[in-house]
Amino acid sequence: MRMLFADTNYLVALLNPKDDLHEKACGISRDMPRCRILTTDFVLVEMLRLLAKAGPILRQKATEAAKRFRTDPNSEVVPASRILFDRALEIYASHQDKAWDIVDCASLITMHDRGITEALTHDEHFVQMGFRALLREG
Repeated sequence: MRMLFADTNYLVALLNPKDDLHEKACGISRDMPRCRILTTDFVLVEMLRLLAKAGPILRQKATEAAKRFRTDPNSEVVPASRILFDRALEIYASHQDKAWDIVDCASLITMHDRGITEALTHDEHFVQMGFRALLREG
């Protein structure tokens, strides 16, 4: 079964109708063939942080989405760990010419380890890393 990586800006766009990418994210989700979605605790933390001050409705949606990701049989959340953080920190430190943040670096490692080449994201950093950023297409 096809596996896609879900990045923060995709999740935020899905949840926030005022986000510039909302319609595109919803359209991709609606039209996507059946697949498994992979993300990380780091991505979920970033999503929750970004929506923490967006008001009680979006905060609740973010909470529900994080819980659903952790229980949905068609999704998987890679747990935050010292090993993943340390590996991400190595990538972060060795790519000083890039604006990749630590969450991007953990995502890169996770995608590489799982053989995933497509990300549900608009983030150009994923393209720089050699992945397809599906929200940038079409």
